[in-house]
Amino acid sequence: MLAGIRAFFADRGVLEVETPALSGAATPDPALHSLVTRYTGPGAASGRALYLHTSPEYPMKRLLAAGSGDIYQLCKVFRDGESGRLHNPEFTLLEWYRLGIDHHALMNEVAALVTAVLGAVGEVEKLSYGEVFTRHTGIEPHEATATALVDCARGHGIATDALALTDIDAWRDLLLTHIVEPRLGRGRLTFVYDYPATQAALARVCPGEPPLASRFELYIEGIEIANGFHELNDADEQRRRLTRQRERRRERGLPEVPFDEAFLSAVDHLPDCAGVALGVDRLIMLAAGAPAIHEVLAFPLERA
Repeated sequence: MLAGIRAFFADRGVLEVETPALSGAATPDPALHSLVTRYTGPGAASGRALYLHTSPEYPMKRLLAAGSGDIYQLCKVFRDGESGRLHNPEFTLLEWYRLGIDHHALMNEVAALVTAVLGAVGEVEKLSYGEVFTRHTGIEPHEATATALVDCARGHGIATDALALTDIDAWRDLLLTHIVEPRLGRGRLTFVYDYPATQAALARVCPGEPPLASRFELYIEGIEIANGFHELNDADEQRRRLTRQRERRRERGLPEVPFDEAFLSAVDHLPDCAGVALGVDRLIMLAAGAPAIHEVLAFPLERA
């Protein structure tokens, strides 16, 4: 499968790159938890915190800003606190960026890649976030109140005590993961796009009402496989969004992490492009018909 992925990009003239797994900065996204180690060699006698990357996105965008052109990377990434049927704290991610296209055009390439490595997987459908949410919950997500979302969750027997009543995004995510996602991609590739603008950490926001994120996710057999964006290239807006994420981390009592200033300096120079991250281990699960991710890893966490 790795050879097939590389052949796919070689045929399209997309350059394979490699970026560091360790960084002095980390994502402030409160939903992502970085593993951290400590360097005590020359230049840091008293020790320096280094974070294992949760994604190669920031350094890849620095390459794009420097003129790399179309690029992709296959690498191990690391996320603390993630272990289960679909999660391992160390996993393989495929991330790539294409210049001069938006997220709708990138969906077509994602479908082509998945079809190339999995074979025939049924039809491809593209549905808006509002459409799939309404279809499977009966609630229009962009207009729903927190109370309506809470009532829906309780009506489906979902435990709700841990969430604040005012956190509409958290309630939307709860319903999406418990009710909507398991029904997506059954016998087909289902792309969901036009997410709420509040879920556009690194994506452009489309003008209009309601404001929508230029973002998509791919689902196959109820499993999220890929997450893509029409990439934001406004450094001031990017800093505002990361600052809001940092504030949410503080509210939740999560450790503070340093911003990647080199990444922020590059954002204004980022060319018009779309990018996507795809979970390779989950793709292998589907190819093998395996029910859990540990069955397609030679050494999952408990045997590492």
